[in-house]
Formats: sequence, C-alpha cells, structure tokens
Amino acid sequence: MKAMKQNGPNSWCEEIYDAKAAELILYGRALGLSHCEAEDVLQETFLTLMTRAEAPARAEHYCVRSYRNQALNYRRSLWRRLTRELESRRWFEKSSAESPAEAAAMQCLAALPVEQREVIVLKFWHHYTFEEIAELLEASPNTVAGRYRYGLQKIKSRLEGMNYEKDESILERIVNLEAAPTCGGA
Repeated sequence: MKAMKQNGPNSWCEEIYDAKAAELILYGRALGLSHCEAEDVLQETFLTLMTRAEAPARAEHYCVRSYRNQALNYRRSLWRRLTRELESRRWFEKSSAESPAEAAAMQCLAALPVEQREVIVLKFWHHYTFEEIAELLEASPNTVAGRYRYGLQKIKSRLEGMNYEKDESILERIVNLEAAPTCGGA
C-alpha cells in the first residue's frame, strides 16, 4: 500500500479493497460477527471510504480502523447480538477440504477471548506489529503483546496431545511458536 495509483478519485479504495477485503472479513469474524455481517460491515466501510475526496495519509491503517469502528457499532444492536450468539457455534464455515488439524485450530481460535483472538488475527493475517495493533486498539504495546502471547499459549495447550495423521506440520508450527517478546526488547 506504499504507492497508491492516481488513476481516479477512488483508486486508492479499490487497491485497498483488493488487498485487504478477505483479511477484513476474517477480522470481522474475530470481532464476533457472522460471515454475512462481516461482509455487510465491509461494504459499509468502503461506501464510507469512497466519500472521501482523497486518500488519508495512512490509508491501510485508516481502513482497518474504520472497519473496526463499523464492526463495533454493528454489534451493538440487540437483535444482531442475539443472532450472533446463535451463530457462534459456527464461527468459521466448514470446508469440504478442511483437515482435522485446521478444524481443531479454528476451534481453538474461536474459543479464545475476543481481545486475544483480535490481536492474533491482526498479527498473523494482517501482519501488523504490536505497536500498530496497539495504536489501532488504543492499548499499550505490552498489553497487546501479552494478549498475543496468552492467546498462543492457550491454542498451544489445547492442541498439544492431539493426534493428527498427515497434518502434524500444522500442529508443530503452532506448538513451536515462541512467545512474543514484550515491546522494548525486554
């Protein structure tokens, strides 16, 4: 997202949409939205972004922050909350090609508290630093690093001891993740 094309007034929106739409839907799922709700929030976010005359200084960050705000506002509705609670049993849609290891990892991620799940999704799928996540969530980098570390520890402890036939590489990648250091190198 470093160099935005200047082909038209909303070309920056198109580029961010192409680059981040799938990640934002996953982020919406991490925030507790159903897949359909996450898509609705994505559409509302980009409709709002397209009304801007020009790209913000940090367009990608602005987009993720806007999406988060839209998602949190969306969740405040009572009826949507009731629907979401019923949907929570199916946090990820199942795929026919889904391996037992993937299913177990998704169940572990879904079982985490929202704060830890949110940080893990932003770190792994959005490739944000702890400082960027902290700024986005209005929290300290050490708090964010702690949420990440504790979330990974919970996933690791739940996956240890499970027997996977051909997908042990997935388990080993998760189990062998080192705890993230605190910010400032300590």
